Amino acid sequence: MTTAFVLSGGASLGAVQVGMLSAMEAAGIRPDLVIGTSVGAINAAWIAADADWRLDRLEQLWTSMRRTQVFPSRPTSLFGLLGRRAGLVDHGPLARLIRQQLPYQRLEEAAVPLHVIVTDVLTGRDVRLSSGPAVEAVLASAAIPGVFAPVVIDGRAYMDGGVVNNAAVSHAVDLGATTVYVLPTGFACSLERPPASAIAMALHGLSVLVQHRLADDVEHFRAAVTLHVVPPPCPITVGPADFSHARKLIDAGAASTAAWLQRGCQPDLRTLRPHDHSH
Repeated sequence: MTTAFVLSGGASLGAVQVGMLSAMEAAGIRPDLVIGTSVGAINAAWIAADADWRLDRLEQLWTSMRRTQVFPSRPTSLFGLLGRRAGLVDHGPLARLIRQQLPYQRLEEAAVPLHVIVTDVLTGRDVRLSSGPAVEAVLASAAIPGVFAPVVIDGRAYMDGGVVNNAAVSHAVDLGATTVYVLPTGFACSLERPPASAIAMALHGLSVLVQHRLADDVEHFRAAVTLHVVPPPCPITVGPADFSHARKLIDAGAASTAAWLQRGCQPDLRTLRPHDHSH
């Protein structure tokens, strides 16, 4: 019996997964392998580093993170608009942050088998990276199109894996997992107003798109494996470009997951489908 954790993307909403992991650790649920996409690749790379997880340090990372560490306001944004760069934001600060936190250099050196999902820019297909440079793989998986430039690995340009396969259940099945826990971040389903900046709007639109795909994948693969989708908190009033509410999201993720575990992991996909909190 092989248990896989699949961590999806969601930018700043990735803090939710830290709370989910905390509740699952308390319940004694551990993975034999982890698969991450986009910000989920960052969290997956962290928990794959050490069999003991050290979630307290991951919490500290998230609660101390600031927007400028991920989406710095730099003059490169103008170059992106003029066609001189493939992204509006310099991914250097994010690369440095990942490099500082990972204690290994290559994916195959992780203590827990780690797989990172990226999208091949030229073919448009999702690709599973299981070996090779870890920082570059994670950075490529989180390279949101138009926001960050693609990352070149072994001569191939890769971008955000969430574009094609945000919650990579298919890869977990392909790797032989018999039990799959999907940890989605959810999406900002209860914003008071539309996102104000271009980056915030792009992130919000992508997060809504990938949640729809996740719901479809769950229905498709449910007969192939024992599939558990950890319910994200709902409603979420924080946009995916807002890193100032990590503590709130961590606590909400832990509470919703603990309640779900107490209910015997009963499935509830309503929060993954379009829904309205305005009334």
